[in-house]
Amino acid sequence: MSLVTTITGLPFVGKTTLFDLLTGQKVPTGTFAGAEAETNVGVAKVPDERLDKLVPLFDPKKVTHAEITYRDLGLAKGAGKGEGISPKKLGDLRTSDALLHVVRAFRDPTVPHPEGSVDPERDLATIDLELVVADHSVAEKRIERIEPEIRGARAGGEREAKERERDLLERCLAALAEERPLRDVDLEPDELKLLRGYRFLTLMPQLAVVNLDEADVADPEKVLAPIRAAAGRHRSSGVVHVCAKLEAEIAELSPDEAVAFREEAGLHEPALDRVVRATYDLLGLISFFTVGPDECRAWTIRKGETAQQAAGAIHSDLERGFIRAEVTEWQDMLRAGSEAEAKRQALTKVVGKEAQVADGQVMNVLFNV
Repeated sequence: MSLVTTITGLPFVGKTTLFDLLTGQKVPTGTFAGAEAETNVGVAKVPDERLDKLVPLFDPKKVTHAEITYRDLGLAKGAGKGEGISPKKLGDLRTSDALLHVVRAFRDPTVPHPEGSVDPERDLATIDLELVVADHSVAEKRIERIEPEIRGARAGGEREAKERERDLLERCLAALAEERPLRDVDLEPDELKLLRGYRFLTLMPQLAVVNLDEADVADPEKVLAPIRAAAGRHRSSGVVHVCAKLEAEIAELSPDEAVAFREEAGLHEPALDRVVRATYDLLGLISFFTVGPDECRAWTIRKGETAQQAAGAIHSDLERGFIRAEVTEWQDMLRAGSEAEAKRQALTKVVGKEAQVADGQVMNVLFNV
């Protein structure tokens, strides 16, 4: 599964610093406000200690972690007034699987906030409003175009389909006029399918990434609690915290020094781990593994997918010719020490095409095409 997540937010909130931390790039910031520049694109390897622990059992030629593509895309100072997103950047946003809204909770007099004060709840609301305005424009323009199409359509199925589309868009427009994101609107599966082509921004899962002050790292909840409450009023929303400045300093240290520094600072895991896990949870994603002497690899699928669908993540031929799959819990494989021993101890199960794949399972697909 190819996963694209866009990092966005107001100027001077730490978007590019977070992007660098997640992707390992070194995009310069300085006085860069992030809104007028080109969109930065990078790939992050998804940390997974389960895969790392399985690797020594097989000594593979290749180890492949799952990946997430991140984009770094800033909003202009007109955000919230329909002026903050250029057409090109709107296109980038609309091809995302999820949006990461970086909101500033750090205090730094050398980096003035454009609004004159640090208020993460206000900034999150500003970003949300910008996306509502963008979606409102799309819905409004489509309704204007569809009316003459309805008048010119033949009576029957064609006209009825366009009328259903118009009625659905009018419901969406009414919600957006009330500044409600579309993910809060009760939509049936067929309605969601009908709206899919519009790539409405407020339908996308959204994760608020709160960029903390160093002084708040040890006790983040006092800052996060009101932001969680604000985000919790909307569906498919989440909140995670980082301290981008501190993490950037840690990134310059050796691995041993980084572990010690992070523990001393009260950061129990790297920002990448925390943000990726929160993104996976928000999108309902899990990982399964394939192992062997050639390659040990993590694959990303949606929670609830079947063994046959998971086989398709590996290759379409495996899904088409699926016969059955052998699955072993990763902990059982680790304890057994090999695939053969796991089978000998009856730790490996044979499942059919409709069996749901669980997070962390090791899978071997048997197929015939």
